[in-house]
Amino acid sequence: GWTDGAAPSVAVPPRAGEGFGASEAPRGVLFHRYVLDADGLIRDAQIVPPTSQNQAGVEADLRRLVEGWTGLDDHALQHRCEQAIRNYDPCISCATHFLDLTVDRR
Repeated sequence: GWTDGAAPSVAVPPRAGEGFGASEAPRGVLFHRYVLDADGLIRDAQIVPPTSQNQAGVEADLRRLVEGWTGLDDHALQHRCEQAIRNYDPCISCATHFLDLTVDRR
């Protein structure tokens, strides 16, 4: 618990407003914006994580890279794709184990 006698926070009367912020993380910048009503309740929130900002680049790079890896077997190809995804977002490193890769070698 709090032991120094000082209040852990300052009371602030609620009011309408809008706030936004950005914070840097290893995988990119996180943008967020909030709109509060007169009671201080959140009426709108927008959060743009790095993953959604990087998605188009990840997909484009995978398309280009796979063309050069067609000689790999399916398991090795999946592993290389997982590595490429981690280049953009190290937080996906565990989640990429669910990657369901279907290889069409026509």
